[in-house]
Amino acid sequence: MSYINSSQTYPETPATVDPDRITIAVILARMTEFFDFFVYAIASALVFPYVFFSYADPLTATLYSFAVFSLAFIARPIGSMISLQIDRKFGRAAKLTVALFTLCGSTMAISFLPSFADAGMLAPVLLAVFRIGQGLGLGGAWDGLTSLLAMNAPAKQRGWYAMMPQIGAAMGFGLASAFFIVFFTQLSHAEFLAWGWRFPFFVALALNVLALFARLRMIVTPEFQAMVQSHELEPKPVFEMLRSQSRIVLTGAFVPLASFALFHLVTVFPLSWVTLNTNQKISDFLFVQFVSAIICGGMIVVSGVLADKFGRRKLLGVAAILIALFSLVTPLLLNSGDIGRYLFVLIGFSLLGLSFGQASGALASRFSREYRYTGASLTSDISWLIGAGFAPLVALGFSSEFGLIAAGLYLLSGAVATLIALAFSTTLDAT
Repeated sequence: MSYINSSQTYPETPATVDPDRITIAVILARMTEFFDFFVYAIASALVFPYVFFSYADPLTATLYSFAVFSLAFIARPIGSMISLQIDRKFGRAAKLTVALFTLCGSTMAISFLPSFADAGMLAPVLLAVFRIGQGLGLGGAWDGLTSLLAMNAPAKQRGWYAMMPQIGAAMGFGLASAFFIVFFTQLSHAEFLAWGWRFPFFVALALNVLALFARLRMIVTPEFQAMVQSHELEPKPVFEMLRSQSRIVLTGAFVPLASFALFHLVTVFPLSWVTLNTNQKISDFLFVQFVSAIICGGMIVVSGVLADKFGRRKLLGVAAILIALFSLVTPLLLNSGDIGRYLFVLIGFSLLGLSFGQASGALASRFSREYRYTGASLTSDISWLIGAGFAPLVALGFSSEFGLIAAGLYLLSGAVATLIALAFSTTLDAT
């Protein structure tokens, strides 16, 4: 018996794939996705309150901006479910093309939006529409390459290959912050708000087209198609997956919360806090974040080494404890002047790399191979929604009302959630 797809014949037993062949495509894919989202994230703190919500005071405008920021995380699970239907009916190439052009098209469309001064309330409404488009696109961009990488990693190097996709996140943030550093420092404030902030959004198209071709080139390989045909990377109906894997979805959604809560508390939230409450130079703060992204990338690599040596579950537990301790000094650091805030970012990004490096592997590794593709995609969406989607809005809102201790408590809650979820998860080091 053989599996037939178009004119190609695939073996009954799917061939294994050299994981090194997948790595570049996976890293490039994650870099472009996170670049799109980080360009928006940085702009949501530095630009959108003054361009689209200029009718409100700066704090209220920033809270409105962060509310719109959250819409993409609400839309992500919806995008995943829509894309699974497209995948089953028209194939993965069609699904990826639709998803990535929705993502980069929405990102580029934001760059052409008029300001509130020019279009009134239509401007923030359109911003919300295209932010939802970003979420739908990112939800549909799940291609299974991360799962393919995990399934073909050598038994003693699963942690190493699990961290590979996460490097793309650090690269995406570093690239996004670099663009904003250039335009923020080289233009006047009026020029930056008028047109300078728009340029990084244009770059999204070129990066996404490049990533699309890299991913399409990988998913049409005989090895990938054979794994799809053998049901190991085939999209399953969501409710069918939930009937079999609901407990894994529930615990899996909470395992990465320490990392995901920290994610936006060291990237988006401090930018807004510094802008609203200090006289610190934003360009200097962005540069420290850029350097911290490089450190984060290094710590992601370290996480792969440590996970293979000590186990993924133990590493995630230690990282959650360190994040919990970090949450206790968060108010002190953010209230300690420029140096304290720099230390907050540097330490926070280091812990983020250590924890985030294994977050993807923690989600994917717990599902049976038959449901890994659908289960990992939906669980990731839920985890991002719970842990990160509302983080800037909640942290800024409660910190402005009750002080920075609120941001620390938010981060602490994520760490506690991870530790509880790990207590119910005993298979994180399995394939």
